[in-house]
Amino acid sequence: MKNFFESLRNVWKIEELKNRILITLGLLLVYRFGAHVTLPGIDATHLSNLAGQTEKGIGSILDMFTGGAFSKASVFALGIMPYISASIVVQLMGIAIPYLQKLQKDGESGRKKLNQITRWLTIAITLVQGPGYIYNLYRTLPSNAFLLGFDSFAFLFSSVLILTTGTIFAMWLGEKITDKGIGNGISLLIMIGIIARLPQALIQEFTSKVTNNNGGPMILVLEIIVWLLVIVACVLLVMAVRKIPVQYARRTTSGDYEQDLAGGNRQWIPLKLNAAGVMPIIFAQAIMFIPAALAGLSKSDASQSIAGAFSNMFGFWYNLVFALLILIFTYFYTAITVPTNKMADDLKRSGGFIPGIKPGVETADFLDRIMSLITFPGALFLALLAVFPALVVGLDVQQSWAMFYGGTSLIIMVGVAIDTIQQVNSYLLNKHYDGLMKSGKNRKAVA
Repeated sequence: MKNFFESLRNVWKIEELKNRILITLGLLLVYRFGAHVTLPGIDATHLSNLAGQTEKGIGSILDMFTGGAFSKASVFALGIMPYISASIVVQLMGIAIPYLQKLQKDGESGRKKLNQITRWLTIAITLVQGPGYIYNLYRTLPSNAFLLGFDSFAFLFSSVLILTTGTIFAMWLGEKITDKGIGNGISLLIMIGIIARLPQALIQEFTSKVTNNNGGPMILVLEIIVWLLVIVACVLLVMAVRKIPVQYARRTTSGDYEQDLAGGNRQWIPLKLNAAGVMPIIFAQAIMFIPAALAGLSKSDASQSIAGAFSNMFGFWYNLVFALLILIFTYFYTAITVPTNKMADDLKRSGGFIPGIKPGVETADFLDRIMSLITFPGALFLALLAVFPALVVGLDVQQSWAMFYGGTSLIIMVGVAIDTIQQVNSYLLNKHYDGLMKSGKNRKAVA
């Protein structure tokens, strides 16, 4: 704990790191301010119906990712999610389209072109989602909430333009946080939106348990303890790795290979237990929108029953299908993001090998087998975290508070927080060695 507070003090001793943190906080403040600016032409006093729509079901997920902007009909109502969708599409298309595969291998120039493609695709997705959001406002809000008149073309055109501009501006903020701030700009925008809902959810749960005497303060304390334990479990899932020992031969002029191996450097290949991160949950949730939408096109009793089952994110069938999709997408995303063949080739070219395993094909097969073995428990754990909010709702926990017991929100919060802390720690190690080590000297700048 002493080293932790010493590290916090050292952050402010490094001028560049301090400026980056202040820039990050300033840009996040701008984003939060924009989430409270209502679209021109809407009477904000009539937004209670829209807020009620997002208190449960799929709407609560969208509202959480945008930090409440979705339920406020804000200029940032679509948030950064169109950019996330565009990034996922570009990443998946890179598997099948040779041109995108070439860009992925072209280094910095290829990355810039991919970013440009992602930006244009973000605009296209926003232009599709914008009218859908406005149509939802038409269905939810009373006609007198629209100052320019109900179904006004001027309102539709200007609102879609503003929503698109808001998404582009949010994307720009994220990129500036990455370039000028402490990094992870897009992820920080999502995390800050999720955290913004935490105080309100905790107050609602406090009111339910203490003020309304629905269990008392001891039950609330027990819920907080369980929540902290879930956070610890989530941290373990994010940080857990399987270390594969690697030996690098150190060549000498003697040419004695046995001597070279004895003097080699031993390192590790860290294979993450959850290499896919939060992406399987995001993919699965995107798929879960489809059954309810398709069933809603029919008026039959069976279709309405299906639509109702898949619209209730705390229901049994929703969570069963959700968990199965997470298992499938975890294996799928791990397979495309952990190239074991490339890892084996790189290891062979660098003169490294796994003890007891021949370099080349056998190494690739060995790494692939290990990844398959560790991905299964990781996928199960991820699926359990994803459906855990539905389990705690059954124990009389408020839905808004239950959302923080797992799912995408908690994993994003934990993952981004760990990445941010690691980046700050790395900066301290480079600039102020005393900050993290009990002994050591400040490094002098090299001319």
